[in-house]
Amino acid sequence: MRHPPPAEAVWLVGGPGPRMPGQCPDGPCQGPEAEWRHDAHGPHSRPRSRPLGCPAGARPVPRLRGLPLCGDDPGVFCRPGCPSRPPLRRNVRFYADAAAAEAAGFRACKRCDPRGERAAIHAAAIRAACDLVEASETIPSLATLADRAGYARHHFLRLFKEITGVTPRSYAGSVRARRLQAALAAGDRVAEAVAGAGYGSESRVYEAPGRVLGMTPGTARRGGEGETIRTATAMSALGPLMVGATESGVRFIGFAEDYAALEGDLRHRFPKARVEPAPEALAATVRDVVEFLEEPKAALALPLDLRGTAFQRRVWEALVAIPFGETRTYGQMAEAIGAPRAIRAVARACAQNHVSLAVPCHRVVGKDGDLTGYRWGVPRKRALLAKERAGK
Repeated sequence: MRHPPPAEAVWLVGGPGPRMPGQCPDGPCQGPEAEWRHDAHGPHSRPRSRPLGCPAGARPVPRLRGLPLCGDDPGVFCRPGCPSRPPLRRNVRFYADAAAAEAAGFRACKRCDPRGERAAIHAAAIRAACDLVEASETIPSLATLADRAGYARHHFLRLFKEITGVTPRSYAGSVRARRLQAALAAGDRVAEAVAGAGYGSESRVYEAPGRVLGMTPGTARRGGEGETIRTATAMSALGPLMVGATESGVRFIGFAEDYAALEGDLRHRFPKARVEPAPEALAATVRDVVEFLEEPKAALALPLDLRGTAFQRRVWEALVAIPFGETRTYGQMAEAIGAPRAIRAVARACAQNHVSLAVPCHRVVGKDGDLTGYRWGVPRKRALLAKERAGK
């Protein structure tokens, strides 16, 4: 049975501590605990009177993890929750930090990496791979990136996804899209911008404009010029409400600010788009949002016109998947998209969500349950969560 460490403990230490040859801290070892148990880093060992290389007077001692302990071998220290097999509770010591454990003679576990040395090496390798992608005119192959980092392809791919949250190809696609968007915003001709961003031809962009820029390159170059965003307003239980939509679906939902500020948020993203009131066309959509804010009974399901990177869309899809009336932490959201280390990137994607309520970023809380920042104010976030729990 795994025993949880006390609240003040940070480091879980495996091993009964330094001892002299022939000593056994628990007296004569008998029974199953005296056998050399499964090695977390290697195959099973058969029970012996003593491990090879140990002094003749050394007695077997209870195995914890790693190699069989004997003589004055001090054992290892691990993080709480180390995936290796847990030791017996009586063979566990707690230290405040890694330095204290090392001062007591323990060595770092090679599996959970409590000092973070292996994690730092991995992060540096992935950072170098991202720099290579940024500097390359074309998308480097997975084999090229893996060889440059010094890892096998499958290992490199797993590390890249774990640290960045996306595959190398998705990351490279986002880099190209960012180059294209910057060139178009600078006024470059579409053909020149597409070639400069690294696309082989314009057809690669026009065949899937929603996945690249969220609109056609020409529309992006004109800052949304030629696009029409219809808006409708209403008073809701949480203050003024504005909904903005295109022919593809709802693009903006804002509330709790005056109508001028809400429209300013919309125009800031598409400064040249035509924004026109359409209360009749959006009456049903606005009614659904108002009813949700008044007394939510189920998730708000609306046709959406989402504009964002591949990583942002993955986060937004994970937000929509949070069950009604429940919450998730940022860490849980990062794990849900397969990027457990990308907690800050997940938080940024939540903050860049322009269709609040429909993509329920208010259901994400801090790891201790605290209500973290919310675009429309923490009091509104608290009110929304309370209403959803009541209507569950």
